[in-house]
Amino acid sequence: MDVLALSRLQFAVATYFHFLFVPLTLGLSMLVAIMETQYVRTGDEDYKRMTKFWGKLFLINFAVGIVTGITLEFQFGTNWSRYSAYVGDIFGSLLAIEATAAFFLESTFIAVWYFGWDKLSKKSHAVTIWLVAIASNISAFWILVANAWMQHPVGYALRNGRAELSDFLAVITQRFAILEFIHTLGGAYLTAGFFVLGTSAWHLLRKHETAFFKKSFRIAAAWTLIFALFEIAQGHMNAEILGKAQPTKLAAMEAHWETGRNVPMNLIAWPDAKNERNTVQSLSVPSGLSLMATYSTAGEVKGLKDYPASERPPVLPVFLSFRAMVGLAFLFLAVGLYAWLKREQIESRTGFLRVLPWLIPLPYLANELGWTLAELGRQPWIVYGLMKTSDAVSPIALSQVGTSLVAFFLVYALLGAVDFYLLFKFARKGPEAAPAVVK
Repeated sequence: MDVLALSRLQFAVATYFHFLFVPLTLGLSMLVAIMETQYVRTGDEDYKRMTKFWGKLFLINFAVGIVTGITLEFQFGTNWSRYSAYVGDIFGSLLAIEATAAFFLESTFIAVWYFGWDKLSKKSHAVTIWLVAIASNISAFWILVANAWMQHPVGYALRNGRAELSDFLAVITQRFAILEFIHTLGGAYLTAGFFVLGTSAWHLLRKHETAFFKKSFRIAAAWTLIFALFEIAQGHMNAEILGKAQPTKLAAMEAHWETGRNVPMNLIAWPDAKNERNTVQSLSVPSGLSLMATYSTAGEVKGLKDYPASERPPVLPVFLSFRAMVGLAFLFLAVGLYAWLKREQIESRTGFLRVLPWLIPLPYLANELGWTLAELGRQPWIVYGLMKTSDAVSPIALSQVGTSLVAFFLVYALLGAVDFYLLFKFARKGPEAAPAVVK
């Protein structure tokens, strides 16, 4: 392997690992804020215990996510210095805003929330967790805007051999960035919903703190159903924008080779990139792909053959990632709907309760598949249509990248083991005992 391949592998390892923690942090921050708001509104001590229990799991996950995110950003200087030199005026400013505005707000108020239980009024304390949740989501916004600019560069001018920022508003308001942001949030919220559902199911099955975990389950069931519906509906919007901004990615997602109109959607297919065709192709929905991509059955959809082989993404992994992600989305909808319909008598649905904890990893998998689709589907470009990945890598020795890759892998494995051990330990332990009632 050369420096480019190893650098790509190292960045992939760092990104995949970091994104194991980000979605749960984003989703749990919102759910914990909702639970504490319920405590303030009703005075029910169970909601206070819920806030503390799920909040502890949120804090564990948050801490590891921060560490892995910092090392990820350093790679832009170490492994991708040519990229940083070329687009740093744009990309760097977005990451700087994320760090100085959102991250510091989030970090400050998470400390106030954790240490302020008996020092602030109920309402003031609830405000602090809402500030944490909002700041976490704002932090995600700036990072995703930076990624969206790599997917669809706007608001820049080429000067002195560099891409320089010319229209900041265009960068942060472009439709590609907004859609990427809300789609990623939807996946994060589903991850938290399944985490709460699965953990609650484990305790309900053992009849431990039944009233407590039934309340948690009801909140998570409604939350999961809402965002399962949202992800499916919003995901369709992404296809339309890809048809305009990244036609090669859309074509790879659907294994679509020939440009045409009234293009069908093949529910079953298997791409053969070498021979530029599909070896299997059946269960076609007439004009389905045209309708999805253009909102018109007669709409034109570009095929992969319109582009040189060197400018196409790797078709099979992009195709499979998309198919698996869509399949999981409909599974999430079915689980969310059943959980919501049976929420009042859920403790009697023992078969469903046994299955739910095993489903917790699936939203994590869906999120990773989404990033695989987004990043592999952009190749061979690091900035789509502007800079190729092969031109962005740092001029460093192969041994340097190999050594750092091994170090990253070992450190991340240790961090991951600690995080999942602590989550498992405290999730199984359950909440603190309810305060004794003084008669």
